[in-house]
Amino acid sequence: MADPLDAYSRVVSSVAAELLPKVAAVRAGRGSGSAVVFTADGFLLTNAHVVGRARSGTVAFADGVSGAFEVVGRDPLSDLAVIRARTPTPPPAELGDSDGLVVGQLVVAVGNPLGLTGSVTAGVVSGLGRSLPARSGAGMRLIEDVIQTDAALNPGNSGGALADAQARVVGINTAVAGVGVGLAVPVNATTRSIIAALIRDGRVRRAFLGLVTSPAPLPEPLRRRTGRDRALHVVEVVPGSPAQRAGLRAGDLVLSAGRTPVSDAQSLQRLMFADAIGRPLPITVHRNGALVDVIAEPVELTGTGV
Repeated sequence: MADPLDAYSRVVSSVAAELLPKVAAVRAGRGSGSAVVFTADGFLLTNAHVVGRARSGTVAFADGVSGAFEVVGRDPLSDLAVIRARTPTPPPAELGDSDGLVVGQLVVAVGNPLGLTGSVTAGVVSGLGRSLPARSGAGMRLIEDVIQTDAALNPGNSGGALADAQARVVGINTAVAGVGVGLAVPVNATTRSIIAALIRDGRVRRAFLGLVTSPAPLPEPLRRRTGRDRALHVVEVVPGSPAQRAGLRAGDLVLSAGRTPVSDAQSLQRLMFADAIGRPLPITVHRNGALVDVIAEPVELTGTGV
């Protein structure tokens, strides 16, 4: 008998078969959504906005098993949270690497939209490198390298898996930006660092520098001199911040931080984790036609309301 499935359908159905048992429906206080099993000892990855401020809740799997979970840690500024089920869980899903995605690539979303347990939709990566603002209390941050997809997402998909054709989880679905536009937090090296911090400490410590920046093209002479096209234009320096104490000014062009070239807000944000707190951070800027080197000492970001 001929196989009734075409190649596309076979890929989607195989990803669904692999991941549906590993994506749970989550209820926490007034919130609900999805979560993905990612360790053999019961840890699940979801969105911070799914668990909110709850300390516990319930998970339900496609095989009918349900039980309680506790919140291990949450990070509203990346919209990620780790929970741990108190009931046996299926084998973990494999976490992939979103840095290898390309626009047009097939992706499959698995979650529990609108209370419909175990739902699957498919589409493509329709955009990469998007930014999604995230706020928690006084803290504000751009979630970097957000994945845009046209795989249908609805309320309840949040915290579920966005997977590639090999059923590797490359994103955690987080938002519906409009008809046919869904967004997912990427799974990459930065995400893994956040997950490790949540398991270890229950939170993510971040460094605060005090710069408001925007990408800007380099002047032609500087472009020839450095071999680079873009840098960060300092729009504002927060009063009393480490950046102001270091002598940085509005109008500066930041070329490098920590001896690493920076060309967008994300490249600077990647440096602002716990390791940077209280440590000298060399910064090179272009100011009034000259290169200026300063040393800033980031402090810990507080007041995030986590």
